[in-house]
Amino acid sequence: MKNAQPSSSNWQSIVIGAIVAAIAIVGLSSFVIISPGEAGVISILGKARDGALLEGLHFKPPLISKVDIYDVTVQKFEVPAESSTKDLQDLKGRFAINFRLDPARVVEIRRTQGTLANIVSKVIAPQTQESFKIAAANRTAEESITQRSKLKQDFDDALQERLEKYGVIVLDTSVVDLNFSREFAKAVEEKQIAEQRARRAVYVAQEAEQEAQAEINRARGKSEAQKLLAETLKSQGGRLVLQKEAIQAWREGGAQMPNVLVLGDKSPGVPFLFNLEDLQDTRNF
Repeated sequence: MKNAQPSSSNWQSIVIGAIVAAIAIVGLSSFVIISPGEAGVISILGKARDGALLEGLHFKPPLISKVDIYDVTVQKFEVPAESSTKDLQDLKGRFAINFRLDPARVVEIRRTQGTLANIVSKVIAPQTQESFKIAAANRTAEESITQRSKLKQDFDDALQERLEKYGVIVLDTSVVDLNFSREFAKAVEEKQIAEQRARRAVYVAQEAEQEAQAEINRARGKSEAQKLLAETLKSQGGRLVLQKEAIQAWREGGAQMPNVLVLGDKSPGVPFLFNLEDLQDTRNF
């Protein structure tokens, strides 16, 4: 029994189908869609063509062309950096860089740097290191701590200037970490402790001075009070004190007190006169 052979009409259908499929493939490969936030670079036979492909539909030669797509939205990359300060102290930092590629310069980026990974490792990282060295060298280690915002501003200015020529736009930077050597950190800690002790000593000295002044004021007040009392007693002729002392002596001696006691010039020791009947209670005198 002979096998059935495809008819000529079937062969024609197969050939036509293959041609249509090839045309469809070629047709589809002749166009590229660039999405928002992207930019494309078309290369024909390995050579980048001028003019970036921005968002939208673009024609490209089929089979012999290739389109490289670059993300031009905001990217974030953390970069470590080391430097020496103006007073030769080791300073280590870590920076978060927010950047994006300039869409109009992606062709230049494709020709000079290639991929985004190359841009980060070969451009952004080393330029961050150099910018940090410039910023740190302008101030001492102590100034790097107390003037941190100025240090960051110097770093930002240097980094933007260096990356701009590579088609990289720096949007923002932030200092993730900033550390000094262990020896310097210890010295700073000891200095802070010494300053705290000095401030405490000043406070104690001021407190002692105030207390001494208070003692002087109290002594002066006591002296003034005694002086005033002495003047009062002198003006009264000592009568109140003598009365009290005389009655106290009679009370302690248990002697019979006279109804009338005359004390005056005739008794020079006790110069006063009073009637004992007027005394209701000598204990309350």
